[in-house]
Amino acid sequence: MEVEERNVSSGYAKPPWIFKGRQLLFCFAFSALYQIHLVKASTARAFIPKEFRLVEAFGYTLGGFFLASYDDSPAGVFDELVMIAGIVWNPPTSCAWAARVLVNSNEACHHGRKEVGLPSQVARFSKVSAYTLVLKKITAVPKRKRERAFGFLDTFGLGTTLSHPEDLMEVKVSEVDSAASANICNIQIRSDESETKLGKWMGPAIKMSLPSFSGNTKFNPNLLKYSCHIHCRVRPVSPAVVSKPLEDEADKNHTSQESLENERRLSVAVMLSKPIIALQFKDLTMQVEAPVVVHPSV
Repeated sequence: MEVEERNVSSGYAKPPWIFKGRQLLFCFAFSALYQIHLVKASTARAFIPKEFRLVEAFGYTLGGFFLASYDDSPAGVFDELVMIAGIVWNPPTSCAWAARVLVNSNEACHHGRKEVGLPSQVARFSKVSAYTLVLKKITAVPKRKRERAFGFLDTFGLGTTLSHPEDLMEVKVSEVDSAASANICNIQIRSDESETKLGKWMGPAIKMSLPSFSGNTKFNPNLLKYSCHIHCRVRPVSPAVVSKPLEDEADKNHTSQESLENERRLSVAVMLSKPIIALQFKDLTMQVEAPVVVHPSV
């Protein structure tokens, strides 16, 4: 691929754009969760333009999601869920491709669509009571029996994962579209006791660059490339559990929105794919460079 060094005009202030997540991701003491999944190549190809070659092995590519809460950004305070379809070749390395980007900010949605070529949608992020989740998942066990049953696991900090409701939270993500709103997925995040025992240690401070392709949408038909430079503290954690909400009548009534519903269905398939690693980001600063237009080689 040949890259034309022509910046795309921006509706935000002059790039680069800075996003910071210093506070809590909903009720947890970190800024973002980055989870890598094994995504079926057939699912990923539905999102990726034919000009790009998918990086795959044995019928799978690497996708997943990035869930973040920003308390300082060009669009102010907002939450974001980036569903990553997979990675495509960009010799000598590779770039990510987003299947869908959900944000609870109209300004961030507009900027993502028009300036960065992202498949952005306005969404609602709501937290489900941890106590409600716990009551649904466990049955009371007499104290002595519980000690015998979980004593060995407790040695490793694994036996009482559900005994502390404050360490369990579920985020319900719903697209907000006047034409066809829909519940997208539920993300259950757990702070394991083994992780809690580490106290405030959040791993080493790192710097990394995440290059991505975007565009080819009705809002921005160009093929684009941009980079996110991330500075944060990071550590591995247990993967979040993603589930699909039960369909309601609004979800079923989509005869005039088949294309939209198919995109949503495939995006959810990315989220429901098998997780292989999850990383917590704390004290996140992300610098997004202005995208450049990419032209396929002749």
